[in-house]
Amino acid sequence: MTINEADKRCGFVAVIGAPNAGKSTLINTMVGGKVTIVSPKVQTTRTTVRGIAMHEEAQIIFVDTPGLFQPQKRMERAMVAAAWSGHEEADIVLLVCDASNKKAIRDTENIIKILSQNNDKRRTALVLNKVDGMKPPELLPLTVSLNKLYDFDATFMVSAEKARGTKDILSYVAKHLPVSTWHYPEDQMGDMPMRMLASEITREKLFHKLYLELPQALTVETEKWEERPDGSAMVHQAIIVARDSHKPIVLGKGGSLIKSVGEESRKELEEITGHRLHLKLFVKVEENWAEDPQHYTSWGLEFDSKK
Repeated sequence: MTINEADKRCGFVAVIGAPNAGKSTLINTMVGGKVTIVSPKVQTTRTTVRGIAMHEEAQIIFVDTPGLFQPQKRMERAMVAAAWSGHEEADIVLLVCDASNKKAIRDTENIIKILSQNNDKRRTALVLNKVDGMKPPELLPLTVSLNKLYDFDATFMVSAEKARGTKDILSYVAKHLPVSTWHYPEDQMGDMPMRMLASEITREKLFHKLYLELPQALTVETEKWEERPDGSAMVHQAIIVARDSHKPIVLGKGGSLIKSVGEESRKELEEITGHRLHLKLFVKVEENWAEDPQHYTSWGLEFDSKK
């Protein structure tokens, strides 16, 4: 169906919330493909990621942001600054709350206080996520209490993981975006360069397999992506850890863990690219990698953020 230019809508929708609220899962579901990584651990998303969804006459550019929390370290300050920056540049804001978790609700209340103090006039909707198995007597009081704290334009109750209620969000957003030409080709789902997406996918696999503390102490870089004449690609990735003692943990007994991570990452990348890949992973130690400005530049973060 051809859509007249005068009818097209396009804009940015910031998806904000406390860590592990389900923001990335929500965006992947609404986009219809993987544009941002997901894990049950906090601080999985380190930078702003754009996912693009087409709905009715609108091209919706979702901005996945790092979780909002009280930062202590340099990287944490940069991540929180990136989240608020994504919020400030948006036409519409979706505040996602894990409705099943009391601590997450308290964290959401703190975010709402900041929104109120900033006197933000942007159209903002509340998304109560992870409502699977919850009953109306649990949800209705929560909805009322959060809406008393802030004048939300709408409230949605969804299960991002099961794609329940997400179409209502798409319809709402499409209706309220400004009239504008589309910014991206109609079939594009995200704007993250493939080399970075490949690094993020490998980091996601590591997050799922490693101890709670270690994932925050590592990063992944795609150091080489070489296209071959047969259509395949040779990809080399470095898993960078902060301590020598972390290296054997990432490798696993007899190299079993890193081999498993490599196989899972390769298969997913082959599905995304539609081409055969040869993925080589290796571990290197950089004690102060989290203080290297180059890493922040590649993630689109401010090295000296004060937030």
